[in-house]
Amino acid sequence: MSSLSAQPFAGLFRASPEVSTIAFAVRHSGVFRFRGTLSDVTATLRGDGGDAPALEGSARVASISIAEPAALRASVLGPEFFDVEHHPELSFRSTAIRLGDDGQAAVDGELTMRGVTRTVTAAGQFDSPRQVGFGEAAGMRLQTTVDRRDWGFDWQVQLPGGGNAVAWDVEFDVDLLFMRAEADADG
Repeated sequence: MSSLSAQPFAGLFRASPEVSTIAFAVRHSGVFRFRGTLSDVTATLRGDGGDAPALEGSARVASISIAEPAALRASVLGPEFFDVEHHPELSFRSTAIRLGDDGQAAVDGELTMRGVTRTVTAAGQFDSPRQVGFGEAAGMRLQTTVDRRDWGFDWQVQLPGGGNAVAWDVEFDVDLLFMRAEADADG
């Protein structure tokens, strides 16, 4: 991966809330992937024309959507997992972004969930800013896997035949469509 100078950009871009999402998946009962999506996502991407871009964002945990019974959704939002009453948001702030000539991206940063902040690295794709039919847009898709225990998601039940009910590793898939901020339209 080359340095950011391969795809320099300047200005402030905001994630489009209509289409930007954070999805997660965790292996459940050893036989399927339990999935959820956070749809109330805000994020900004700021470039200075050089190699020091910054990405910040958050998601409202109550916006979680899961295709499971209401009782399971309540459990995911409850104290064993996200604890939405005490920690209504998860957030991320980049510490380094590396972009390659081919659009590959690696982002280091601090992920905060349940009031706990840990360092993570996510990798994926960055589509540099370009004019589209509705303004100037950029896209970013990132993926990472984290151990949920690092953020205090310690709930576990042993299955009757052995093994854990819920895996420790959780996969995150972040899809962000950025639009140049109106106040920055000339920059």
